[in-house]
Amino acid sequence: MLFVDESVAGAALLLGILGMTDWVDGLVARRFDQESEFGAIFDPTVDRVLFVVASVSVIVHPGVPDWFVGLILIREVLVGLMMVVGKLLGMKRFPVTTLGKRYTFLLMMAVPLLLLGTSDHPTAGAAWATGWVLGVPGLILSWYTAIDYLPRVRAAVRTGRAERGVR
Repeated sequence: MLFVDESVAGAALLLGILGMTDWVDGLVARRFDQESEFGAIFDPTVDRVLFVVASVSVIVHPGVPDWFVGLILIREVLVGLMMVVGKLLGMKRFPVTTLGKRYTFLLMMAVPLLLLGTSDHPTAGAAWATGWVLGVPGLILSWYTAIDYLPRVRAAVRTGRAERGVR
């Protein structure tokens, strides 16, 4: 939609809907106690993929500042690598933190709103402003959680290795 049809507003709407379905899916799973080991692993992975694909698309399309999207991408790649290395070292899985869920929600709403803000849609001005209101705290929170995950990963590696009898 963004590149072929050049429908910035349509792409922003689609991206926003994808972000909202992720939030609704988690809400429904918790409300009806439908959480699973698969979902606990798959959902954060899909979130990360969505962030990367959306961020790369938004970087290629001018409008949303590259520094903002770049900070999202760098964080997602670093955390993804940290989790892969932790898993290779025997890390025991641990749940996503509440702050992790909050930053995800904020950024999944901010990026489409900022993208919409670059369009000629009648709501572009309000979308741009709202995108920044959500995006700045979301970005700060995302980096805070990345730093907060460092000791959690180290502890989970120790726990996982101890449970397997590995030093």
